Amino acid sequence: MTSYQAPDASTIDKILDHAHFDAQGLVAAIAQSAEADGAVLMMAWMNREALRETLATGKVCYYSRSRQQLWRKGETSGQRQELVSARLDCDGDAVLLLVRQTGVACHTGRRSCFYHEVVPEGLRDTEAPRISPEALYAKHV
Repeated sequence: MTSYQAPDASTIDKILDHAHFDAQGLVAAIAQSAEADGAVLMMAWMNREALRETLATGKVCYYSRSRQQLWRKGETSGQRQELVSARLDCDGDAVLLLVRQTGVACHTGRRSCFYHEVVPEGLRDTEAPRISPEALYAKHV
């Protein structure tokens, strides 16, 4: 697995011009494990500044809609994402981030946010928390 190499600032600007941000200035971002299993870890949002920071530093940064500010993944929990590769989809309205995940990706303490499986009876959790949310955030706040 290779390490991410950041483009220079002018190249990042050109890449950002290919992204199609919605009316709120956001683009969907899917984080996928760069490990062999390729697990989809989470979906979040990025604004232009978050995508720029991610591409420039190799440390994944999202935009928190609830807090209306940049959200540097792992800043309060220690559960960081290191960028391995970033890809825009054909329309430029979604970003795929291949990442090395430290710890868990989900705020519920699970590896992935996609743990509710649809079964004939309704929803079934496919994974138990690996760490309680209280413990997850208590040690880094």
